[in-house]
Amino acid sequence: MAGGWSRDGAVQDQIDASVEDAVNQVRSRIPNGESLTRCEECDAEIPEARRRAIAGVRLCVSCQSEQDKQQVIQGGYNRRGSKDSQLR
Repeated sequence: MAGGWSRDGAVQDQIDASVEDAVNQVRSRIPNGESLTRCEECDAEIPEARRRAIAGVRLCVSCQSEQDKQQVIQGGYNRRGSKDSQLR
């Protein structure tokens, strides 16, 4: 049930849009193309099994782990201006 000037289902539309944005952001970070044989950060050899498992891999396991730790999840307000805490 929507209140004020919003139509029924508006909150669900905001939630769906936020989820879709997050999925698209993650998909854009998926590597593709030819895998490297050596890590582009530390020049260590990337094992054959990793290259076959992940298409377009560019980092060794150690460097990838470090990069994953450094990524920050952004919160606050979504693009439609609703409170992020209401969407959790």
